Amino acid sequence: MKKTTTLLIAAGIALGACQSGNKVVVSDNPFLKKYETPFEVPPFDQIKLEHFLPAIEEGMKQNNAEIDAIIKNQEAPDFNNTILAYDISGDQLSKVSRVFSNLNSANTSDEMQKLARQISPLMTRHRDNIALNPELFKRIKAVYEKRNELGLNADQLRVTEKIYKDFERSGANLAPEKQERLKAINEEMSKLTLQFGENLLAETNKNFKLVVDNEKDLAGLPADVVSAAAIQAKKDSMEGKWVFTLQKPSLLPFLQYAENRDLREKLYRGYFMRCDNDNSADNKELIKKIVLLRDERAKMMGFDNFASFVIDDNMAKTPAAVYEFLNKLWVPAIAKAKLERDDMQKIIDKEGGKFKIQSWDWWYYAEKVRKEKYNLDEAEVKPYFALDNVVNGIFYVANKLYGITFEKRTDIPVYHPETVAYEVKDKDGSHLAVLMMDFHPRDGKRVGAWCTTYRGRQYRDGVKADPIVSMVMNFTRPTGETPALLSFDETTTLFHEFGHALHRIFADGPYDRTSGNVQRDFVELPSQVMEHWAAEAEVMKVYAKHYKTGEAIPDELIAKIEKSRQFNQGFETVEYLAASLLDMDWHTPANPVVDDVRAFEKASMDKVGLIDEIIPRYRSPYFQHSFSGGYSAGYYVYIWAEVLDSDAFNAFKESGDLFNPELAARFRDLLTNCGTDEGMAIYTKFRGKEPEIAPLLKNRGLQ
Repeated sequence: MKKTTTLLIAAGIALGACQSGNKVVVSDNPFLKKYETPFEVPPFDQIKLEHFLPAIEEGMKQNNAEIDAIIKNQEAPDFNNTILAYDISGDQLSKVSRVFSNLNSANTSDEMQKLARQISPLMTRHRDNIALNPELFKRIKAVYEKRNELGLNADQLRVTEKIYKDFERSGANLAPEKQERLKAINEEMSKLTLQFGENLLAETNKNFKLVVDNEKDLAGLPADVVSAAAIQAKKDSMEGKWVFTLQKPSLLPFLQYAENRDLREKLYRGYFMRCDNDNSADNKELIKKIVLLRDERAKMMGFDNFASFVIDDNMAKTPAAVYEFLNKLWVPAIAKAKLERDDMQKIIDKEGGKFKIQSWDWWYYAEKVRKEKYNLDEAEVKPYFALDNVVNGIFYVANKLYGITFEKRTDIPVYHPETVAYEVKDKDGSHLAVLMMDFHPRDGKRVGAWCTTYRGRQYRDGVKADPIVSMVMNFTRPTGETPALLSFDETTTLFHEFGHALHRIFADGPYDRTSGNVQRDFVELPSQVMEHWAAEAEVMKVYAKHYKTGEAIPDELIAKIEKSRQFNQGFETVEYLAASLLDMDWHTPANPVVDDVRAFEKASMDKVGLIDEIIPRYRSPYFQHSFSGGYSAGYYVYIWAEVLDSDAFNAFKESGDLFNPELAARFRDLLTNCGTDEGMAIYTKFRGKEPEIAPLLKNRGLQ
């Protein structure tokens, strides 16, 4: 993890006021002593909310002492006493902050959120005090300017350059008065982005539920969906009714199968109006403030707009390059989406519907088109994708490619009873990492799926500590005696997040700042390339087995899945591109003052000709990637990286062996050493050439 971003992540962390009457004794605080657990995994069973404050305070104290030691060193600045000393600083703070930030996303509570609001500006100030320390920067700059005269090896040279650039992009070269304004901006931003995420969590998990009390209104819904809704109702003290939520495992099946159009509309409106209801969880005013502050910060740094500032550090380099790329895909995608819309309208007309298709109708009629064109019913597919079988599938692929194995461990502490822990072993049997998996939605978990670390691979005094990696998802739950059955989309999501996990498991290097760190528009390559294996017949025959009979998925069903892979790709590409373009539009205007968020969003979409039947994958008020999740002016990176992953997987296909050992070894090398150079250089080392866009267009049926 980047050193500069370690503290940024910690900015979403929580602390509470220290109460003199219940101050935690150091000896009782698990964060302030060595973890006596397998592989030094955080002892979650011992950690209490009141432990975080003293641990954070001690971490900040130690971090400040480390920085002070660098500054006061009487020797001339060199790599070891300045760059290396800075790179390894902040371990205690990172130790506790990673735990809290991860728990605040995956298993939060009202009390934890309250603490987060309290500590966020505090941590931002701590980070800024380091990043804008003139004496520290003076020493780092001195090493940077003499870097080519110091006999540094390639790794030392790169980490020196990256750390210097981090300080430069954090405002170290600004005049003192501008630095003070920058500190104020950063502190305010930390509060606003945290509040944005909290509002979204409330709107998704608490503020809306569709309650069905008439069994007739369940017509069309599969039995497992009905059963899950009944379980949710019982949980909500509404036994005898059925409750549907805005979590994807509940929302999407209802939109796909429910015959009651009015209820589909009601549920979908609940979803796309999140944080746009003029209530206490409304995010529109936050967006206005965030955009203005980001713009001011970027201009302070000498950039025309925030997007220019962000993308300057990416592979794309300029907003113009991003727009050109997105628009190149938009033209064929919107054309295909219009054809898909027309196909669905024909079905509506044929059935005597006498209405024009709306956005809340798309999933329902798309499912009908899928059955009509491809004779494929997702309800027919799901029994072959039981969660445990899919997990076995990702482990199978990893073993075939890289020789690594996964051993379930019950002695490794986990942060929630539903979390499963594995020891990852290399092909020689040596320990490689710890991997945790957390699969299902709950009230204290934010939406979506992500992969994170409690510790990256690091080296201290010649001793190696291996990664502790966590995959967090929101998949369909088991119901009764039926295990969790995944849709094929959920299956590919699991493969996707596992790709992120492999990146973190393999990433290696002598320095924290560069080990495994890649440009933002490169970071989705390791994840998205794994999705390709999920859909290959050779692989499905291994892991896709009927949960009742254990029989492998039949060839004819695989053929149907393969034939339908480009189904609805116009819609999926358009809703994604629309969100990507919206994200860019928020961060490129010459004048970022916005009076009406809805009007801005409409103008953005009208400009590119988005059809009424499709809305952006994320509307602005719940666009967490852009306004709270680290992908601001960067949501485009998924499809940018898709050019890379499609081309990379095509190399395996061209070789005639999905598990080609030579290619697998080269790709593992890419994951291991990806922090040693810029993204395109790393990729071409693997592929032997720059990527081609043709495989992406072919995969999506856009050519």
